[in-house]
Amino acid sequence: MGSPLRRLNPFRKDRRRWGRRHNPDGTMTLVDHLYELRYRLGVALAAVVVGAIFGIWWFSNSAFGLPTLSDILIEPYCQLPQTQRLAPNGTCQLLQTEPFEIFMLTLKVGVAVGAVVFSPVWLYQLWAFITPGLYDRERKFAKVFVACASVLFLGGAVLAYYILPVALSFMSGFGGDAFFTALTGGKYISFMLLLLVIFGVSFELPLVLVMLNFAGIVSYQRLKGWWRGIVFALFVFAAIATPGQDPFSMLALAAALCVLFSIAMVICRANDKRRHRKLAAQGLTEVGLDEPSQIDTRPSELDLETSHVPKQHDDVT
Repeated sequence: MGSPLRRLNPFRKDRRRWGRRHNPDGTMTLVDHLYELRYRLGVALAAVVVGAIFGIWWFSNSAFGLPTLSDILIEPYCQLPQTQRLAPNGTCQLLQTEPFEIFMLTLKVGVAVGAVVFSPVWLYQLWAFITPGLYDRERKFAKVFVACASVLFLGGAVLAYYILPVALSFMSGFGGDAFFTALTGGKYISFMLLLLVIFGVSFELPLVLVMLNFAGIVSYQRLKGWWRGIVFALFVFAAIATPGQDPFSMLALAAALCVLFSIAMVICRANDKRRHRKLAAQGLTEVGLDEPSQIDTRPSELDLETSHVPKQHDDVT
């Protein structure tokens, strides 16, 4: 047996038996599963670290013709009127009140950027670890759902980024000209990242309904009967989930979720119609999913003329 470090080496010959080509059914021992999990986590962590290094460099430098990451993050705050924000020497800046606060802030933002930019790498590692246990049909649907989840998360984060200036302007306008908003860098960036994550994760809720429908757990007719309660629940969820106290972020999140819920309803309806046509072609439309098959349990009669009866031999004494 080789050393544990040798098992972590992706170029060793023994790793060929872990691939789909040489191991189509994905059978492994428990020890192989643990080594495979360690390898996948190691690659994912290395990708996030590389992305974090890139994010830390991008925080103060322009990349690919884009502005610096610090300018992108501070832009919603800088859209406040100059009379309501801190602008020393006419420059929009955040406030640093603790030693090394900007250093820890750069690390936090760098890790977040690394996890987002290199998300295809660690998502692929997650996919490569669980895919041997899935059927072909499940793999096809899982790929679609993973791609849709990534797009929805990005869409929610983008919406939160454009809603943030309106929310800040609304909340800082209560004091009039008697106050100006001097936000510290740590509190502002933490609030912004939290808002982006909440919007991104919230956009996954309609996708969960579609997944439940494809799994046969929730039907379109049932969702149609629940639509009033679901819309009310979405508004309550938006009011609780949004970290700010402004009505704009809450209404924007609730309205976006209602639109995505409507799209999910259309997809569920189309899937139920497709499933009904498939059952109709097999003649199973009148059969319930939980109804047991009818099996004739009566004993059958034996035909003695055609049945094989062993001949009796007299005992020879």
